[in-house]
Amino acid sequence: MASSSVASDCFSAEESSLATTMGSSSGASDCLSTEVPCSKGDFFDVFKAATPRKPLCLYFTQGCCTMMDEGTHMNTHTHSFMDLDTKCSDLKNVEPQHFDYFLVLDLEGNIEILEFPVMMIDAKTLELVDFFHRFVRPRKIRKRIDPYVEQHYGKYGISSIWHETAIPFTEVIPQFEDWLAKHNLWTKELGGHLNKAAFITCGNWDIKTKIPEQCKVSRMEVPQYFMEWINIKDIYLNFYKRRASSMLAMMGQLQMPLVGNHHLGIDDATNITRIVQHLIVDGSVLQITARRNSDGKVEFLFENRIW
Repeated sequence: MASSSVASDCFSAEESSLATTMGSSSGASDCLSTEVPCSKGDFFDVFKAATPRKPLCLYFTQGCCTMMDEGTHMNTHTHSFMDLDTKCSDLKNVEPQHFDYFLVLDLEGNIEILEFPVMMIDAKTLELVDFFHRFVRPRKIRKRIDPYVEQHYGKYGISSIWHETAIPFTEVIPQFEDWLAKHNLWTKELGGHLNKAAFITCGNWDIKTKIPEQCKVSRMEVPQYFMEWINIKDIYLNFYKRRASSMLAMMGQLQMPLVGNHHLGIDDATNITRIVQHLIVDGSVLQITARRNSDGKVEFLFENRIW
């Protein structure tokens, strides 16, 4: 069983370059704020203060770990999401939400989807209810799959896990729908829309762009539950009155250390969930920010939003 060999602070040369680029004058407009400007230091602080932890077992997250009774494996891998524990959180400022549950989605893969992670949190208690995680095997780039996967996951030492567990997108979606149905969040009888739940993404790309592209490649219709979503960047902008064009920018401004590895989807979904929890604890009410109309065009519902 392979495990991540990346140090917990995961401050690689690539991320150093990212932080430098994001903090440069060319990216300054994304960091402008009417209250608290983000700075180059915000990005470095996110990585430097990264929470040390054992690597997450990526067989466990996909429901297929067979070594949970072996002491060595349990001592070297994490099998929980303790970073999302809200038992000690002060919930006195939490406002009633429009939904019972939030589904935090963060896809990975530029050409085709490589990873499909979702964190389900209770909108009242902010507790993690469940999670869904699958590695996704592309359909059209089979001859180039090894370098594509290695480029994305090689630095984390988990390419072998991806190759062992990845399944086609056409299998991921039915499994995801079974998971939604298990939690009474979706049924075909309801027209395919979510029941008292909403997706949350960090940007519009995941559901606006990538899901339709992948559905086209996979020769399937875009599911009806992907017709609206909450872009957490727009919620952040309108609640805190300051811009943050990325997950790292929000975490830097909120002085939140990075958990896990950036651009490993299940870890990014965890960190985005932590931002969501922070917003709700501070009193934010999360609303739908974008909706796909019947003609396929997307309507953005916030006038003040991240472009």
